[in-house]
Amino acid sequence: MASHKSALKRMRQSEKRTSLNRSRISRVKTFIKKFISSLGLKEAGFAFSNAQSEIHKSAAKGVLHKNTANRKISRLNKLLKSAEKK
Repeated sequence: MASHKSALKRMRQSEKRTSLNRSRISRVKTFIKKFISSLGLKEAGFAFSNAQSEIHKSAAKGVLHKNTANRKISRLNKLLKSAEKK
């Protein structure tokens, strides 16, 4: 257990940031699942843009690395294009 005042503050900050980051990554996963479930439907493009926006936001906040975010978006776009062909 930390004994210095600054170490205690760091622990509080760490807990707060961890919970925020968990909720943000959970939100990203939810938007991705919504997109995947809407693949055969008309609103797939709208769901893709929502997921893309949410992934970019999480990358900007530092929850996801920017290359990870780009990879996720690329894979979702690939799914969208293949669904449109069918």
